[in-house]
Amino acid sequence: MKKRKKSSNEKYNRKLNLSSENHFNDISTHQKNVSETLVNENTTLKKKFRLQRNINMQSQRVEGKKSQGLNPSQVLILGFAGVILLGAILLSLPIASNDGSSTAFIDALFTSTSAVCVTGLVVVDTGTYWTAFGKSVILLLIQFGGLGFMTMATSMAMVIGKRISLRGRIVMQEALNQETIQGVVKLTQIILFTTLFIEFIGAVFLSFKFIPMYGLSKGVSYSVFHSISAFCNAGFDILGGGTSLMPFSTDILVNFTIMLLIILGGLGFTVMIDLFLGIKEYIINKQKKQLSLHSRFVLIMTAILLISGFVMVFILEYSNVATMGNMNFGQKVIAASFHAVTPRTAGFNTLSMSELRMPTKFLTIFYMFIGGSPGSTAGGIKTTTFGLVILLVISLIRDKDDIEFGNRRFATTTVMRALALLSIALSIVIFVTFILTCTETGISFLDLLFEAVSAFGTVGLTLGCTPVLSVMGKIIITITMFFGRLGPLTIAMALARRKHKKSLYRYPEGKIMVG
Repeated sequence: MKKRKKSSNEKYNRKLNLSSENHFNDISTHQKNVSETLVNENTTLKKKFRLQRNINMQSQRVEGKKSQGLNPSQVLILGFAGVILLGAILLSLPIASNDGSSTAFIDALFTSTSAVCVTGLVVVDTGTYWTAFGKSVILLLIQFGGLGFMTMATSMAMVIGKRISLRGRIVMQEALNQETIQGVVKLTQIILFTTLFIEFIGAVFLSFKFIPMYGLSKGVSYSVFHSISAFCNAGFDILGGGTSLMPFSTDILVNFTIMLLIILGGLGFTVMIDLFLGIKEYIINKQKKQLSLHSRFVLIMTAILLISGFVMVFILEYSNVATMGNMNFGQKVIAASFHAVTPRTAGFNTLSMSELRMPTKFLTIFYMFIGGSPGSTAGGIKTTTFGLVILLVISLIRDKDDIEFGNRRFATTTVMRALALLSIALSIVIFVTFILTCTETGISFLDLLFEAVSAFGTVGLTLGCTPVLSVMGKIIITITMFFGRLGPLTIAMALARRKHKKSLYRYPEGKIMVG
């Protein structure tokens, strides 16, 4: 009995020892694996640290080079200024005018600025004063200004096979109003081909009207010129007589072709590409592509402004014999539609601007100030800025902390940027109007305000005072067009000496009475 008990105890002890050894071996193996893992992780962290340190050092070198050179905003300003100066020199040559004499440099500079800034204000009649050479220069300046300095420069660089540098991509990002530099070169290519394609289609449609009227050569040139001018929202015409498109006020083909070109040019290239991809997805895969928040916001604001503008103009000018009172109902619809579109920085007109009723003139000033959409050929404070301000007011009335649209809320910095842009734009218009009242005599205040807003919004509509401006008045309007095309914030950032660093502290909150 004792032997059996002893034998069983020995077996139990052997099993216990074996189990302990296995458990110890497992613990040792686990510790070894953990140690190896920690070593590997430590090695990986060291590699990541070295890589991040190298990236930071390269970024510091780039920042150092940027601080020594020009920032993107300054590059854009100097690029546009250089093109304007070159255009002014070419237009001042005797070969550019029909009478064979040199054009006064201030008039050539005014015209060149108006073309590059895609405005349309002129001090001489484009159709009769300039030769074919002068009109060609103006057309090239319009195309250059519509696409933008960096788009044209990048396109030329790609044609000759030159690689786009990092600095060039940063400037392109600023010019195209993009969040990052990723894909800006490809976007530039798309913008170029999209522009040329739309302008070609527009010229084809206009040629059905202009070729039978003016012959093949003249009809084709008229079609190309006005298609480019309309899509770039320039407002230049070469029909002569200073009547713009008034001879075609009831023509369906010309009106709707020009209107469509203006609207597409004013939407912005980003929105157009988004729409194209959405339509392509629906046609090919029968699936609806969700548009970006920006595209939806732009399209909704554009629709609101166009519809409200049409209704207001139709009501206000319905019985005005000097404009559309003698037209039938269908013709009034066409005329009111065109005038609702053209203040979106286009500059064409089919109604006599000076004969418009006072409320219509004031309404036109309001729409010219808003302008088109970001990233487009249009000017003004932009539809998104106006929309954000409206949403801000609604949020304050409803006592909401966030500004919301489409199940999204807008960042505070975006809203502050919109308010800053609105404030600067209002200040510029008020200041320019005040200076014009001091330099120009015999012109009403409303006409000068109209002129100032038209120049700032790069619209090109006028109540007739542009050709009679004094030299100082022309200089003021030239500068205003330049500011309007590049944007107040771009000018402000270009004048800033260095980038503002985030403060490490905040002051206590203070309160003042508002309203």
